[in-house]
Amino acid sequence: MNMENPFNNTEIAFSLKSNRELRKAHFLFKMMGYPSLINFGSAVMMKSLQWRLPVKGLIKHTVFEHFCGGTTEEECKSVVDNMYLKGVSSILDYSVEGKEDEADFNAVVDKKLKLIKHAAHSDALPFEVVKPTGIGRFYIWQKVTEKKELTAAEQAEWQRIKDRVLLLSQTAYDNDIALLFDGEESWMQDAADELIRDMMLQFNKEKAIIYNTLQCYRHDRLDYIKELYNDAIENNFIVGVKIVRGAYMEKERARAEEMNYESPICANKMATDEMFNSAMYFILDHLDVIKLCIGTHNESSTLQAMEILTKKGIAANNKDVWFGQLYGMSDNLTFNLAQMNYNTFKILPFGPIRDVMPYLIRRAQENTSVAGQTGRELILIRQEMKRRGL
Repeated sequence: MNMENPFNNTEIAFSLKSNRELRKAHFLFKMMGYPSLINFGSAVMMKSLQWRLPVKGLIKHTVFEHFCGGTTEEECKSVVDNMYLKGVSSILDYSVEGKEDEADFNAVVDKKLKLIKHAAHSDALPFEVVKPTGIGRFYIWQKVTEKKELTAAEQAEWQRIKDRVLLLSQTAYDNDIALLFDGEESWMQDAADELIRDMMLQFNKEKAIIYNTLQCYRHDRLDYIKELYNDAIENNFIVGVKIVRGAYMEKERARAEEMNYESPICANKMATDEMFNSAMYFILDHLDVIKLCIGTHNESSTLQAMEILTKKGIAANNKDVWFGQLYGMSDNLTFNLAQMNYNTFKILPFGPIRDVMPYLIRRAQENTSVAGQTGRELILIRQEMKRRGL
């Protein structure tokens, strides 16, 4: 193994992949090297599903199988069990997006409640995850963030959202399962931040049950985590935080330009990396109050976190710190970290193929747009194929 970079060990990284799966991963990431092809293919797949053309089998055995655990939580079981044998935990993420009515929101809550209770019976499932706009209309989150007056009907709708958040948080607490709230667009996020903070105050007295997500491409996030830390000290609660770089950069910048306000996004990739690392350093300096999930595919940030933990004499398996990656990406990070005894998880999406397509398209496009991601995956896959003599 390369002693300078422990993440080059492809035998460990791809230990769960058969030769067939490795060849398929090679094909997929090769295709992701062509953004125009990905965009065209994504549009064709969506249209084919809308027109009910017989493409589900093709989708299931290519991109779906690579990035998702299955169509149901039962189908995910073998993936969860196999990863856990390698020391990697899972977060089952019912990845149905873009719903807009109350029946759909209630259905998502019912599914999340079931997943929390399911996780309570498995050591392999320490967390559950919820997307705020999956349980309430974006428009309402936005209007509350903008501090605009709500109509009577909107007030009732906002109360239903708050009730759902409380029910999910209470259920997570009762079942001793940590609940991660996803971060979303800045113009709805303040309402989510405030509500999630209230859940931390209520349920994070002894340990971190409720976690919020910090999108570190926002230039105000270090200030935010410092304020949350002071709030926690003053009001005697524990903070749970997942840090990520962020997922809505182009949309954020375009809206800021169109509506003529200062962009909330860091000026460039270097500034984003600095913000991510600064937030990470601050939290690792305050693990007595803040518990951390490091959600990253960035090797440099991961190595820096490991170095800090070593310097501070904090054991790799200390439950105050977790490392997480998306299923189907950066196996060299996840599985090598687990081999070194760090707490690791994969976010494992699942759901009906038609409903999960927007998620899959975003994953494919993300790989084409993140500088070096596809190239790095391909190099490692080819390295392992060569090692196996494929």
